[in-house]
Amino acid sequence: MKFLEKNLIALDVEVNSPEEAIRVAGGLLVSEELTEPRYVEAMLESYQKNGPYFVLAPQIALPHARPEDGVKEASASFVRLQKPIAFGSAANDPVQLVFALGASSSDEHLAMMKQLVMLLSNPVHVENLKTATSYEEIQKMIRRNE
Repeated sequence: MKFLEKNLIALDVEVNSPEEAIRVAGGLLVSEELTEPRYVEAMLESYQKNGPYFVLAPQIALPHARPEDGVKEASASFVRLQKPIAFGSAANDPVQLVFALGASSSDEHLAMMKQLVMLLSNPVHVENLKTATSYEEIQKMIRRNE
């Protein structure tokens, strides 16, 4: 399981659309060979078809697709957008924190989801994710949270 490791985090990324945000976050998973490139396309298709169902909390999006769409290992990347962007979720827009999930059908995936939920259910952690200036800061917070 690869959870928000150094090569899976990008801070203050400039994007002009939700699709670009999904591509950047998904691209981190692809570049670490945790998913196949087609997984990013599947995430985009899912968004186009089903709308912003994965914008689960204010300012937080968790795009993902099905395991059979090209996941090699349960994984999560994190992209903080320089400027929050509207994904079309009336309740939770604009989005600033994007976590691409390489959803696998394994227990690792459940463990990863639990970790993410614990992290994001704490408003202090969410604020820290918005202001962290380095990977090390984020890593410390994750370790404290485990």
